Amino acid sequence: MARILFFAAACFFLAGLLALIFEKVPGLGRLPGDIVVKKGNFTFYAPLTTCLLLSGLLTVILMLIRRP
Repeated sequence: MARILFFAAACFFLAGLLALIFEKVPGLGRLPGDIVVKKGNFTFYAPLTTCLLLSGLLTVILMLIRRP
């Protein structure tokens, strides 16, 4: 159980670091297809296009790394 918790904590830590790094990339998170709904003091943000772009990029990088 300790290994699973350690792995989960490491994943959350890396996700936080990536969020900080990608926050500084201009335009990322504000692409066409990213949904932002603001009503009063409530804001809903769904970065659909950004997620698809990052997923494709990570897929290509991992395919290049794992290639024999």
